[in-house]
Amino acid sequence: MTNRPLTAASTIGEWLDHPEGGPALGGLLAAGGADPSMLAPIRGLPLQQMVELSQGKMPQAAVDELVLRVNGGVAPEAAEETGWTEQIVAGRFIGRTVIVTGAASGIGRATASRIVREGGRVIGVDITADKLTEARAELGDSFVAVTADITRADDITRVVAAAGDRIDGLANVAGVVDDFSPIHETSDAIWEKVFAVNVDGLFRLTRAVVPVMLAAGRGAIVNIASEAGLRGNAAGVAYTASKHAVIGITKNIAFMYGQEGIRTNAVAPGGVATGMAPVGQSEFGRARTGPFLQLIPGVALAGHLAASITFLLSDDGVNLNGVVLPSDGGWSVQ
Repeated sequence: MTNRPLTAASTIGEWLDHPEGGPALGGLLAAGGADPSMLAPIRGLPLQQMVELSQGKMPQAAVDELVLRVNGGVAPEAAEETGWTEQIVAGRFIGRTVIVTGAASGIGRATASRIVREGGRVIGVDITADKLTEARAELGDSFVAVTADITRADDITRVVAAAGDRIDGLANVAGVVDDFSPIHETSDAIWEKVFAVNVDGLFRLTRAVVPVMLAAGRGAIVNIASEAGLRGNAAGVAYTASKHAVIGITKNIAFMYGQEGIRTNAVAPGGVATGMAPVGQSEFGRARTGPFLQLIPGVALAGHLAASITFLLSDDGVNLNGVVLPSDGGWSVQ
């Protein structure tokens, strides 16, 4: 037990294990109809992350009030960070142009942010114009915002045109989840929506980018797969099949173009704190997958995934081609 005061930067686990913090956080959760046991997968995240994860159910004011309550009404001084701290590699992407899809939020935005802060130029692609505008305001001129739908051919043409005659990297981050439905419940609409973005969009944008990389004799592609691409008990049939397809695409591109100087790898995230959650989930599907999802070692931050993705995009990944990197906190070894 540490004597450090609880702050918004303290982990959820530290709060739950604290004699005063545990009951205080538990009471706040109970008021919203939740139970502390639901926080088990995110014990390692800072309490502050609850503001984003709760999607409005736990506002910043609630976190601030909680910190004051357990510290006798006095805001403690910011404690030294004890968890993971992002380590920027200055200049790692200088002179590089990287296309990042899903760049307006979550893993895509964290990836775009890191590339820009390491000296690169990002073509940030997303279907959500307002959040792209926010990202552009945050990241500056090195972030070129392109509002586009990667399922549309005309939009893909605009994305490649925005990059110009040089594309050093492509991070295919954009994706959608399914409703956890098993095959006997899966509708054509769910299947087609998931594949349109996760597979077809990735395929078409990559197809448009590879000729530019071939002409340059170099390039790095990173596709976002999932733990659902490595197992069958992490999602519904549509999402699971789509991420298995992403891994197959990754391996084939790696084989076809490795000798042409193009490296292609995939990152398979586990649980990530992005706020992206399925709607209208299948009771049958969740009943089957629920017990297994409770075994997730921990939920990562988007920045954790950005670290893995930018490693593979950069020259630090020089000897990696066709790799599927499970950036999942060890879930894949269970």
